[in-house]
Amino acid sequence: MPAKTPVIKDLKGLKAVKLEIETRARQEAELKAARAAAAAKAKAEKELFSRAIGPVKALPAKHLPGQRAKLPQVQAAPIPVQQQRDELAVMREAISDGFDVESLLDTDEALSFRRPGMGPDVVRKLRRGGWSIQRQLDLHGLRREDARDALSAFIREAHKAGLRCVRVVHGKGLGSPGKTPVLKGRVQSWLIQKAEVIAFVQARPAEGGAGALVVLLAQS
Repeated sequence: MPAKTPVIKDLKGLKAVKLEIETRARQEAELKAARAAAAAKAKAEKELFSRAIGPVKALPAKHLPGQRAKLPQVQAAPIPVQQQRDELAVMREAISDGFDVESLLDTDEALSFRRPGMGPDVVRKLRRGGWSIQRQLDLHGLRREDARDALSAFIREAHKAGLRCVRVVHGKGLGSPGKTPVLKGRVQSWLIQKAEVIAFVQARPAEGGAGALVVLLAQS
């Protein structure tokens, strides 16, 4: 229903009518502008979509509703399972559980290690925190085989990434039978057999103490 035009009785009423006419005109202009902007936006989006998908070709008439287009089947690339198994086997053979580690450890309280040719200052600097720890591996809860594989992969990837100092947490053995660190000796033995490792020391108390080792890697 059209709005009722107020009755003009005096100059004040005339001003009110004029104001109402101007308000209606402004509202109609804004509505028209909004519709035009919406139409322009829809047109622009349609053109953008058309450019994105490129030319569209209609299906031949024989493709009736309900029929599926025949697309070429792309066969997925095979997963090199055997290669992965071979690499894992090489990693396991590279570090043995039967390796005699005690003859290579320094006779200090923490049984540290340094590769032949490395001076004792390297171990002292490593023990004082001379290198910042750049990455950590936690072996808590892992079985022996899993821990060995995880350690081997960790050292290899850290060395490849150019890291120099990492921490390996083997635990203090508080939850194991006899309260002895089951993995500590094995981790030391495995690390010595890794060519990338040039030294390691027991971590400082704030960094894990007797439950962790700080490992220095050779430059990649």
